[in-house]
Amino acid sequence: MTFNNLEDIEVWKRGCRLAVAVYDLTKHELLNKDWGFKDQLRRSAVSIASNIAEGFERGSQKEFIRFLFIAKGSCGELRTQLYILKALEWIPAEDVDNQIKECKEISSMIQGLVNYLSKLTKS
Repeated sequence: MTFNNLEDIEVWKRGCRLAVAVYDLTKHELLNKDWGFKDQLRRSAVSIASNIAEGFERGSQKEFIRFLFIAKGSCGELRTQLYILKALEWIPAEDVDNQIKECKEISSMIQGLVNYLSKLTKS
């Protein structure tokens, strides 16, 4: 599995879709009460795909892996914020749960990519 283009990386595509979903989720009127929280949700969501892209574009496996870990951290940050959002009950729990599930899957995909790239580096 090698990537010639950023657009070939499935986890990057899913990260982009997650960011769009979080933007849609945060359009809810009740989130206008807390602009800072709304902004942080959006920024952590955008950070996932952005860090995958930055690491890939740096052109070295070591840098790619480093930025994948940053993306994974952003995924955990977003998941935490989504749990807080769910507890606030500002948005239907099912809508938030869908994004939490996607965060978990993306995090797992990122770890799988890290494992794969790490094995290539050791070979």
